[in-house]
This record gives sequence, C-alpha cells and structure tokens, in this order.
Amino acid sequence: MINKKHIILVLAALILASCSEPKLTPYDLKRAKEFVLSSLPPLPRDPSNKFADDPKAARLGELLFFDHELSATSLVSCPECHQPNKGFQDGIALGFGIDQVHRRTMPLRGIQWGSWFFWDGRKDSQWSQALAPFETPAEHGMTRDMVGREVLTKFRSEYEGVFGHAPDIADWPYRVSPLLEGAEKTGWDTLPLEKKDEINRVFANIGKSLAAYQRTLLPEKNRVDRYFEAKLKGEEPKEADVLSAPEIEGFKLFIGTAKCDNCHSGPLFTDHFFHNTGVPVDNLGDPDFGRAKIVADIKQDEFSCLGDYSDAAQSECRELEFMSEDIKLFEGAFKTPSLRGVALRPPYMHAGQIGSLEAVIDHYVERPDPFANMPEMDGTLALHGNHNEAPMIELSEDEKANLLAFLKAL
Repeated sequence: MINKKHIILVLAALILASCSEPKLTPYDLKRAKEFVLSSLPPLPRDPSNKFADDPKAARLGELLFFDHELSATSLVSCPECHQPNKGFQDGIALGFGIDQVHRRTMPLRGIQWGSWFFWDGRKDSQWSQALAPFETPAEHGMTRDMVGREVLTKFRSEYEGVFGHAPDIADWPYRVSPLLEGAEKTGWDTLPLEKKDEINRVFANIGKSLAAYQRTLLPEKNRVDRYFEAKLKGEEPKEADVLSAPEIEGFKLFIGTAKCDNCHSGPLFTDHFFHNTGVPVDNLGDPDFGRAKIVADIKQDEFSCLGDYSDAAQSECRELEFMSEDIKLFEGAFKTPSLRGVALRPPYMHAGQIGSLEAVIDHYVERPDPFANMPEMDGTLALHGNHNEAPMIELSEDEKANLLAFLKAL
C-alpha cells in the first residue's frame, strides 16, 4: 500500500529543491556563452614578431624564462614573480626581484589576447614587455648588452637555430644603457650606431623568444566553464562541475545589477583596457598616475610595433595608430585584470591596496573618492575624484555573498 505521508514528504522535498535552485533563463545562457573559455577566439598573430609561433623560439624562450643568470645577482629569473604554481603570478602586494617594485605582478595566462601590456599599457607587444624587467634595476638589474652577452654565451646554437647568425660579442662594451644615468648612459651614447643596432637586435630577439614561450601559457578551464558548456549543450553537468545556488545567483548579479561585466567581459573576464575605478592611491607623496603618465611616450619606444626592431608593416600597427593620447582620459587608469583564478591571488588592484575579494566588492559598492583633496601635482597631471568610472551599484549583504561565491568559482 502506498504510504501517503511518504509521498507528501517526497513532493515537499522536490518542491523545496526546485524553489532553492535558481533557474537559468535564455538570457542567462546567452550571456554565459560570452564568458566560457570555448568562446575564446583563436590566438591572434603578432605582426611585430614573426617568430611568435615558432616552436624553436618558444623552446629558447622557456630556457631564458627560467634562467637565474639573466640577472645582475644571478638569483632572479622570471618565475620569481611569475610563479607557475600560482597562475604565473606571485601572490604578494608588490613584486620583488632584486628589490621591491611599485606595482603588483600581473598573471601571464591569457594576456596574449590583449594589445597592451603592464598595468599602464606602456608596451604594445609581449616581446617588448618581456624586455623591460631585464633593464629595471629593482627587477633583473641588467643592461641590454649584458643580457645579450649572457644569452649568446650560453645559448648561441639555440639562438642561431631561430634567428640565424649571431654577432661576435668579443668587442661589445660592458654595462652600457640608454636608460641609466652616469657611466652607463655615456658608454651607450658614445657607441657607433651599427654597434647599438647589433646589441638592440639581439636584445629584441631575446624578447621575441620569450614572447613565443609565453604565448603557449594558455588559460585553463574551470568549473564555471564546464558547468555552462554542459548547459549550453542541453546536458546536465557532471556532479563535480555543478554550480551552487549562490554561485549561480552571483553570476546573475555579475552580468546584471553589479555591472561587473562593464569591464570584466568576454572569456578572459577583461576588456584589456584601462579604467580609473577610484582605487586608493598607495603613495600620496608620489601618486601613480597610471596610463596618463606614459601615453605620450609609447610611440617613441624603439621596441614598439613602429620601431626599427618590429617585424610589422606600419599599416599593421593599428593600436598605436588609433591610440588615444588624451592624458585626462587616463588619469589614474589601470588595465583591467582577468578574473580567472582571481580568488587564488590576493591582494588586489595595481599595488595590492585591497586585501580580499570581500573588500573589493565593498569598494565598488561604496565607490569611495580617494582623490577629492589632492592638489595638482606638476602642472600637467592631477588625480581628480570626478574621474571615477566605476558605476554606482547597490548590493545587499546576501547579494555580496553570492557575488563573492561566483568570483571564487572562477
């Protein structure tokens, strides 16, 4: 005989379960397709680096990436900051090579789909970006002739296997640089033009091989990808991939009232652009103006897409050609970071000013104005509170918790 009480309990449980599980609307699924990793377009070619997808260049780049001897102390390699087991980031507020730098390390997976590199976008290619830490005193602390000499001494055959004949380094000067002051600068300035070009070309090729390796560091699927990819196919996700009710509600907020997707858009959860979102200034005595400080100099960079060491035709350097140089537009603006794996790499923002994801959400809800009382700094640049681009939003404590759950699922 059927137990009516048992049937009632089962029905009640089913009704309760159906009420507690958020339903994904056709709109939710349409939006979810924008974010799953399977929607990521093919990796675009880099016209400025004809070796970008050369396996031999990538192999050389991998050797250089992990080589501690490419630093003035022989103790620093790229993974000091870009640690493979931490998503090629370091998990500390400010990067530390030979010494501490003034910004946080950015993760490497997925950045090859962007057009600008570093928090301020001062480099327009991965190969050009890869060169900068070598010549930064607080990072690798070398000069370009030192880097070239080390690489051609240790890896000449690998270098020539990619780039052809390498120059004789016997008559190269030691420790000269156009970026440093004093004897290093004087030594560089007195070099013949052909010797400068020889050193620069080897240095640029080193960057191109590093970029070829970094282009192989692809983003990895997470539970959010697997869940939505199954749903988009009309299938039920595997048990291990199921998103909880708070995580699903968090996604709805992410694409809805929280307006996170204004900047954190697409499969990489970034628009690859620059925004001032009212992040606290980390040093009032020497504020970081972000992209505003460098837009006037990018086109003059000898290692840019338009420079002598680029493999691109001028017509292929469209980002530089159409780049805005409006300083006021970029006051306090920094690159939107990807949110993939975001829960694994606190603290947050360009200088680690915010310690937790909970505090990041509070920051965007409260929308503080840290610049209101700052004077003009040098007659040209000033940080102004009315430039905060973050949208005004309201979230309850429950909504904050749901949004946090979704971010952690990434």
